[in-house]
Amino acid sequence: MADIEKEPVDRIQTAMHGTPKLHPDEQRKYLGTFRERVDVAVTVYQLKRAHYVDEMVQAFTAHPDYKLYINGNLDQDFIGPYIKAASQANIQFTIKTDDIYRTGDDDYALVFTASTAINQDVIDVQQRYQPAARDTQTNEPHGLLGKLKRLF
Repeated sequence: MADIEKEPVDRIQTAMHGTPKLHPDEQRKYLGTFRERVDVAVTVYQLKRAHYVDEMVQAFTAHPDYKLYINGNLDQDFIGPYIKAASQANIQFTIKTDDIYRTGDDDYALVFTASTAINQDVIDVQQRYQPAARDTQTNEPHGLLGKLKRLF
């Protein structure tokens, strides 16, 4: 009897507020998808500081069936090269321009995602594709000798 009485209330709630979402905060953070589906992600801070087009093309090549979500609230100068790269690689992409997608440094600008759960441990583009570059930099001699070595 309780289910029958609750059903009209649920229908009214759904009509007023829309279908309830599963983990809405997580979906907002990852541009409309779940963390378990994300392969590679680029934060707004990373996008403003460096170009990761080559790294994203590597991801596009490895997984041509995945989809790219782009934070459309960012300036076209930042996201334009990634849109072009995705188009050239025939990757489906969606530009998300809703107000819920923020442009703070910790928010995501690009999220490359699968349609099902893949549970990728490392999704940060910098950690995923550039660890070798960081390792070689730390092994170089510091000080004057290291600076001279880099010049030649």
